[in-house]
Order: sequence, then structure tokens, then C-alpha cells
Amino acid sequence: MKLERGIATLTLDSPANRNALSAALVAGLADGLKACAKDPAVRAVVLTHTGNTFSAGADLKAPPSPYAYVELMRQIVELPKPVVGVVDGHVRAGGLGLLGACDVVVASERSDFALTEVRIGVAPAVISLTLLPKLEPRAASRYYLTGERFGLAEAVAMGLVTAPDTDLEAVLDGLRGASPQGLREAKRLLTARVLEAFERDAEDLVQRSATLFASAEAREGMTALFERRDPEWRL
Repeated sequence: MKLERGIATLTLDSPANRNALSAALVAGLADGLKACAKDPAVRAVVLTHTGNTFSAGADLKAPPSPYAYVELMRQIVELPKPVVGVVDGHVRAGGLGLLGACDVVVASERSDFALTEVRIGVAPAVISLTLLPKLEPRAASRYYLTGERFGLAEAVAMGLVTAPDTDLEAVLDGLRGASPQGLREAKRLLTARVLEAFERDAEDLVQRSATLFASAEAREGMTALFERRDPEWRL
């Protein structure tokens, strides 16, 4: 963790696998967030990355428990300090769930995004907890169903990204000027309904995700991905 004028920076730093969400990466980020929550010197948290990918989604070779990933998203939502996601590159699948959990997200012009789950035979199940409350419904339908890649302009228009990264310093300056109590209580207002969805839907979505990943179609989709070929259902 790096701390500068009240802003703690946590960095996804596993470029060898494009910051895929492995058990180790999820555990490390959870530990960093716990430290930020306890440290009175931390006013807000920036979540960023090394390399050209914020996160490639779940690490299919060393995945975390789905419960651990749900708990990580909830930890970001519940953190009593604002979390600002900073993206300069690619974001795929489960990586978008982290952005949905953040309070503010800024991204560079070269950033791109995709919900690629349908292309390997599964669905964006658990990440719906943080994404669906924030995404414009018609855009969510398109990108959930097609797995298409989209850029910064589309991400801002649909509610995934708050602003271009040129706004980052203004956002951080605003957070530095706000009281800790004010930030905490404002965030509680903003996240109340999302936390209700965690209580209501998390278990069902974890089970649905597990069923999908254990299916024959998902096995074919993941095999095709690793073999760099089209899955058998491709028309």
C-alpha cells in the first residue's frame, strides 16, 4: 500500500497473468482493504493496476472461491472510505465486478471492456451484484448477451465508468477536502441498496455460477479458449 496525502493506492500487480483474479490476488487485495479500513490516515483508496490490463477476469487455472470473490466485492462496497478505480488498459469479465463495486471509476482513452462470460458458456452471475445497480439497462442487455468489446465513451454512457482519467486529480482533491464522517455517511446512503442485494441474492448467484462452470458447455468453452479455437457452438 502506498499512502500520499490521505490517498492509499492498492495496485493489482500480477502482469504475468494479466491480473487475473486468482485466489492469491483476491486474498492480497482483501488484506490491503482491511488495512485501509483500519488506518485513520487513509481518507480514500485508489485501486489501480500494473501492465496493460486492469484484470482479465477470473483466473481459470487458480480461481478463488466464489464466496471469496463475493466477499471481496462486498468489502469494497462496505469500506467506510471511498474507493476510486483507475483503469489504463483492458478489463474483462470479473474485473468489471471490481469496477462496479468502486464508488468512482476513471479510465484512459485506450481502455476497453468486455463481459466475455457468454463466450465460454457461463454468465456474469456474481458480478451482477455490483454491476446491474449501476448499468443502464439497455446497455447491460447488449453487452451481457453479446460479449462485445466497448470503449471509454460507451463505458461512461452506461454508468460503468464515471469520467475520463483526466478528472482523477479533481476527484482526489474533492475527497481530500471532505470530512471522514461525511464521506462515510454519504457512502452508506449510496450503497444501501447494493448491500441489500448482497443479502438477498449472493447465495443464489454463487450457486448459479457454480452450476454453470460445472456444465458441459462451460468445459467446451474453456477448452476452446485455452486451445485458441472457436467453441463448437460458433456459427
